[in-house]
Order: sequence, then structure tokens, then C-alpha cells
Amino acid sequence: MALDLQDFMAKVIAKDPDQKEFHQAVEEVVASLVPYVNAHPKYEKAKILERIVEPERVIQFRIPWVDDKGEIQINRGYRVQMNSAIGPYKGGMRFHPSVNLGILKFLAFEQTFKNSLTTLPMGGGKGGTDFDGVGKSDNEVMRFCQSLINELYRHIGPNLDIPAGDIGVGAREVGYMYGQYRKLANEFTGVFTGKGRTYGGSLIRPEATGYGVIYFADAMLKTKGESFEGKIVVNSGYGNVGTHLIHKVNELGGKVVTIGDQYGYAYVPQGINAEMLDFIEPLWARDRRPAKDFADEFQVEWRAGRRPWEVKCDIACPTATQNEINGDDAKALLNNGCWCVAEGSNMSSTKEAVDAFIEAKILYAPGKASNAGGVAVSGLEMSQNSMRYSWTSEEVDAKLKQIMAGIHETCVEYGKVDDYVNYVNGANIGGFVKVAESMLAQGII
Repeated sequence: MALDLQDFMAKVIAKDPDQKEFHQAVEEVVASLVPYVNAHPKYEKAKILERIVEPERVIQFRIPWVDDKGEIQINRGYRVQMNSAIGPYKGGMRFHPSVNLGILKFLAFEQTFKNSLTTLPMGGGKGGTDFDGVGKSDNEVMRFCQSLINELYRHIGPNLDIPAGDIGVGAREVGYMYGQYRKLANEFTGVFTGKGRTYGGSLIRPEATGYGVIYFADAMLKTKGESFEGKIVVNSGYGNVGTHLIHKVNELGGKVVTIGDQYGYAYVPQGINAEMLDFIEPLWARDRRPAKDFADEFQVEWRAGRRPWEVKCDIACPTATQNEINGDDAKALLNNGCWCVAEGSNMSSTKEAVDAFIEAKILYAPGKASNAGGVAVSGLEMSQNSMRYSWTSEEVDAKLKQIMAGIHETCVEYGKVDDYVNYVNGANIGGFVKVAESMLAQGII
């Protein structure tokens, strides 16, 4: 029987009616896959899609910890082990008050296809907690991370599940989690990525996602005979992704004119320069400070309660969180001359926004393709850990460029119709094929 999108989604929604982000992620992928699966009935016969939307395992646990006042606090932790058909589960840990099971299932689902696109042997997983690190001392963060790992360590391992960082989880948090894992497991293995360079981390890992977005966007621009030289870029975030994205845009001759957060954005019409970038780099990634501190420091315009998507630009790079570009934002971007969008966050755009970009036939890269640089270098970190070896920055960067170029080629292969490349279809189908074929080969498990 042919696959029907509405019937399929009705069954997914009925199982978990409150998980809206997960429904959105599944519908976006399945909409791309309907024609492909119907043309290849072996996938429907084996119920590959029905199996791929169900996590192989979900772990939920409590995290008790003691704050600096001696008070006991309790948070909730999760790990979603989505799919291991092509390798051990791989995906970050997110520390943010918004974390819930539906968001982590959406992220783990996206991660499965993203990891497949890299061609590296990594399955899909994601984890997190509703812990908010803002305003917490180093000792509080350490105690929290240690308590989290006291439960999680039994469910992860270098050949089972390799967590990494995500929103709210940087080098500090990874270090505390890895240290506790090493103590409990009594072994030194590459079970976390994003580790410090002194204990097994890879060069270029902090930069990888931001750099990868720009490498992918540059490949898209080249299909139109264009480059970043002289282009105006609007960007939403200022963590690891946003910061290093700005660095790479500057290097390629463009200029990034915005950073922001949920309270508004700073507008720098002349472009964010190297001095400003030095100030921005630790602002969120280390110090968890608001974006307005940057505006105050350099006396640039702060637009409170507004979004950067209202700024005239050539290229937009959302680098903060999911659904940060809605339908109205997409219309504003298009009306202001934006002709390229490259997502640095996961599922940055709502369905209405994605539809608007594709209808306008601009260059639009979904996060599972354009922000895969981070997990790609995490995969390279895993390889280096396994070999007890390390590559130079130049070697890692060259491999990252090659991987992002390969992802772009896959998207073009599966997404080009006539003279337009639908990168959404390309990424979804290209990521699906490898996972689906692996599941078929391994039987019904």
C-alpha cells in the first residue's frame, strides 16, 4: 500500500499528542520521502519509516544536586537513543529549562539523518535536562554534572553512545561530565566529544559547526557563481556556532551585522570586526551573559524585543534554537532582499517559513545539512581517540571542508529538479537512504 503523509502523521501524533516539535520534524522528513518510498516499495514493506520514528530506547532519570546554599535541587534528565543502524548513538546533551522529551526526540530524529549525511559511522541520539546554568557557580555546575553522570554513565560508552555538547553545554560542562564518567567507569575512553584539547579533544571542534555552516553556504553560493565577498549576513546567536560563523564570514570577505538573544538584537551596520569578536567569543560560551552587554560595550544600536530578520541582507544564518524563523520572519527576509538561508541551529525555521523559502526558490539549507560540521568533527574526534592520535588544525579543517562538500553533493544529487535544488528533499532523502539500507540489511530488530 502506498505511503500517505496524512495517515502516517495521524498515527505518529496519536501516540504522543503533546510532542509538537517532534511531529514537525517527522512531517518535514516524511513529506520529502513520500514519493521516494512509494517508488521503492521495499522500504514500506519493511516498515522502515514506522520503525525509524520510534526511538530504540528512551532513558529518563532524576538528577538531585546541592546548590551553594546547601539546598537540595532536583532536575529531570533524559537520553533518547534513536537509531544505531549505522553506528553508536551520537548527539549532544542540552541544558536548558525548555528541555522535554518531545524536543529531545525531535533532535535525536534530526541527528539520525544529519549523522548519516556525514558518511561517518554514527547513529542518532540526543539528551538533556531542564537545568538552567545561567547564574550558577562553577561548583554548582560541577555538582550537577557529576550527579547527572552518576545515572547516565551506565547507558553510554565509546561503542554504545557518545554524548557531546549542545545549548548550555560547553567545554566546562563536558569536562565535568567526562571526569565523572572516567571515575565511575574506571577507564579513559573517547566516550564524550567536545572534550578539552589536553585530554583527547580535537582541534577545530569548537569552531566546527559555525565553520561548517559557512562551508556549506559557500558551496550553495558557488552554484550561482557567487561568493561571500561583500555580502551582508544577519545572524541570531552568539554562542559557539554564531561566534565562529562570524569569524569565517569575515575571513571570506562578508560582514555579519547582528547578534541577539530572546530579548532583542544588536545591530552593527559596519559589520562585527575582530575586536568585537574577541569580546563576543566568551560572552555566552563561557560567561552566559546577555547580548545587550555587547551592545553596551561597543555603543552599537540595541533593538529590544525585536528579531534580526527585519534587517536588509543577502544571507541569513539562524544560530540560536529551533523555530526561530517563523512565516512572518521569512516574508520580512524575502522582502528585504535575502536570497540565501543557511541554518546553524536545528530546525531553525517553521514549516511556514520553509515553504516560503522554497516557493521563492532561494537557496535554503536545512540544519541537518548545513550545521552537520559539529558532529562531523565529533566523529573525527572519535577516530582520533580510537587511534590514540591527533591531527593538526589544518588536517581537521581540510577533512571538515571535504565532509561539508560531500553533504552538499548528496543534497544536489537527491534534491535537484530542473534548475532548482530543493535542499530539504536532498538532505532528507540522502540521509534516509543510508540508514534505511542498513536497517534492511540487519533484519527486523
